[in-house]
Amino acid sequence: MRITRRRTLSAYCLALSVDWGLGFTPSAPPSVSPSYTSFDDIGRSSRRPKATTKLDTASVLTLDDDVSFRSVASPSLSMDLKDPKVGVLLLNLGGPETGEDVEGFLYNLFADPDIIRLPPLLAPLQSLVALLISKRRAPKSREAYDSIGGGSPILQYTRAQADLMTKSLKDRYGIDAKTYIGMRYWYPFTEEALAKIREDDINALVILPLYPQFSISTSGSSLRVLQEEFAKKSELYGPQKMFHTVIPSWYDRPGYVKSVANLIQQELDSFTPEELKEGTSAEQPIPRHVLFSAHGVPASYIEAGDPYKAQIEDCVERIKALLPSEEDGVKVHLSFQSRVGPVEWLRPYTDDVLPSLGEQGVKNLVVVPISFVSEHIETLEEIDIEYRELALESGITNWRRSPALNTDPTFIDDMADMVADALSEPSQTITEACVANNVGNLELEPVSNQLEISSAGVGGVGFDDNLAYSSKMRKGEIFNGRLAMVGIVMTCLLEYFSGQPLIHLFGISN
Repeated sequence: MRITRRRTLSAYCLALSVDWGLGFTPSAPPSVSPSYTSFDDIGRSSRRPKATTKLDTASVLTLDDDVSFRSVASPSLSMDLKDPKVGVLLLNLGGPETGEDVEGFLYNLFADPDIIRLPPLLAPLQSLVALLISKRRAPKSREAYDSIGGGSPILQYTRAQADLMTKSLKDRYGIDAKTYIGMRYWYPFTEEALAKIREDDINALVILPLYPQFSISTSGSSLRVLQEEFAKKSELYGPQKMFHTVIPSWYDRPGYVKSVANLIQQELDSFTPEELKEGTSAEQPIPRHVLFSAHGVPASYIEAGDPYKAQIEDCVERIKALLPSEEDGVKVHLSFQSRVGPVEWLRPYTDDVLPSLGEQGVKNLVVVPISFVSEHIETLEEIDIEYRELALESGITNWRRSPALNTDPTFIDDMADMVADALSEPSQTITEACVANNVGNLELEPVSNQLEISSAGVGGVGFDDNLAYSSKMRKGEIFNGRLAMVGIVMTCLLEYFSGQPLIHLFGISN
């Protein structure tokens, strides 16, 4: 019996921004620190400190925003510092550690105006809408976290990675560095990490997002928080106080590629002779298959210039080169997971590929969570529970899942290598990293408005009737979506203040 798939949290919040055509602008996600305006106690644990920093979302990314942070005379962080105090800031999404944290975590997601973009007249209701949605979603989300032990292990893994990387830097390079963790939507928040960096008088900071491939929804979002903080407090983060450099993506590093390939090879080697025989037939002559399952994003992101898809594909090809070939009995596939809503996401979808592989007679499969470096809800629940059950239902009898990198020694040493390289190479500022990856130009609504494209086209593709028709359809979808969102918000407000379902207000009962 086919299971009913749950929406994973990060995919759900991402989809809300595009499901109704609300003009999502992924170029400048605001900092969602846990300052809840009139809802200060929503999902907040009493053991946590209270953060109050908020981002002014009206700021615009330009190359001049952090020009004061650059060292024009110094091509790298390691120069011109008589007493270097090195810090490494690891950026990640974050996740609820306990069931009690889930609602607050969801609130932080939905209070972000770039996750749910309300019409201007309803924008003051952002906090209330976040409150309502987080309360409605929390029970189902808790069930998902309960199925993996009650909370996300992402912070524990990130701390372990930080500690081991620090040791590797010291042992292999003689670099004494302090490591800090800045999570996007849960504790410890980026603002907390910055406060500790200031307390420790760090003057050479390496910023390392724990996302191998760059996307505006992951690395770009976290970097925008930092960019705004640095711009607002140049007296604290300018070159007089601290140099910084960013490692925006690292999917192509030989050490990272090798560590992933090694973990996959271990799973490939685990198939028994009996399983290999079962997986070989006239219908399916290749006995072992590898499915890279990457986190999906809406296709409109890629159309707007997000480099994520190209980097995923390049990454898979590099890893594939280190694995046995089809002639040696291994075939590689790529799919994208965690899609939600009616909009087009990156294809092919993992939950479409698994049944297709089953129909092709595949029996032995290794699934690889390629865009994740530590275990969390989307590996432990979505892949290990939902997709595994779907695979078994589809006839894929011998399931393997390559673990996330976690604390793999080869990966840890490559993290240290990245930091050492960043300290000796020409620096790249936050703004430069964002501009290089098109973050400052990703305005999805203008991109969807194809009528603004000249007859010469974009990238060599001319403007034809199909594009014109699509642009008219897209405009209608955006208008209808906004009307729908207004209706949804008004329904939520009526139900919230009345304390009963909307149909009961009109004398309708079940």
